Amino acid sequence: MSAATRSSGGQQPPMAAGVALARMRRQVRLGRWGVWAALACGPLALVVAALPSPAATAAAATPAPPAGTVRTPVAADPSGYAELYLAAWLRSTSSDESSAQARLAQALAPSVALPRPTGAQSVLERAVAVRSAHGEGGRWSVTVAAQYADFSVRYFAVPVVAGADGGSFAVTGAPGQVAGPAAAKVAESAYGVNLPTKGALASTVAEFLQAYLTGLAPVDRYLAPGMTLTALAGTSYTDLQVDQASAVEEVAAAETVPADGTTARVRVQITARGKTGSWPLAYELTLTARAGRWEVSAFATASGTGGGDRS
Repeated sequence: MSAATRSSGGQQPPMAAGVALARMRRQVRLGRWGVWAALACGPLALVVAALPSPAATAAAATPAPPAGTVRTPVAADPSGYAELYLAAWLRSTSSDESSAQARLAQALAPSVALPRPTGAQSVLERAVAVRSAHGEGGRWSVTVAAQYADFSVRYFAVPVVAGADGGSFAVTGAPGQVAGPAAAKVAESAYGVNLPTKGALASTVAEFLQAYLTGLAPVDRYLAPGMTLTALAGTSYTDLQVDQASAVEEVAAAETVPADGTTARVRVQITARGKTGSWPLAYELTLTARAGRWEVSAFATASGTGGGDRS
């Protein structure tokens, strides 16, 4: 035992005791800071944990399908596939199986024999699907019209099966020649009111179509407020003649313009003339009376589609 130890009666010297005390105070201070940090981070951690993740937000935004719902994939119509096959089949012959058309037909339907035409044959111009019927087990029957250079048309039913994924097809048998689709019965037209050619409404329609088809005058002056119409591109018409104009409402035939807000639906058949010849065209319009004049408030072709919009 050293003299220093003996003089202190076995206790640490004053310097060593000071160092130990300072170390203890530092540990207490660090411990106190750790407690404050834990208290500060605790609520923040709780808030972060309570916030939903992006994946959870996306999942919550997507409604879950009702229990027992079966998702059925949309069946793909194989009309284009049937068109391709029939065109290749009609243009091929069993006497030349190495031709491009014969190889294509055999690739699409390996088990179907190729035709064997004899003598002079009219050239096939194109094949166009005109009807398709969907059966069970992914089976389809596609009726394809074959148009020839001599203007004759023949119809063939092509049996096709579609894969469950909707992206694969196979011709399952030889085409069968069938009758073409029957003409549908056309319902009686709702446009039963003939319009006088010199009436206010008929004159507005003629002037509007003249401006629209020729592009020689702006059409905005004939449009109702809020109505916009895209200009006709690539037109070569120089003049037109109104062949027939009829309306649904009786008020359209009046010589004077009715009260503001009155509407009339009109169907007009015209002959547009230009450098390329004369063309029969048809349009359907809705006109609205405002301030003593008729204005075009809706515009479409006779099939029900057009370029006019109300904003």
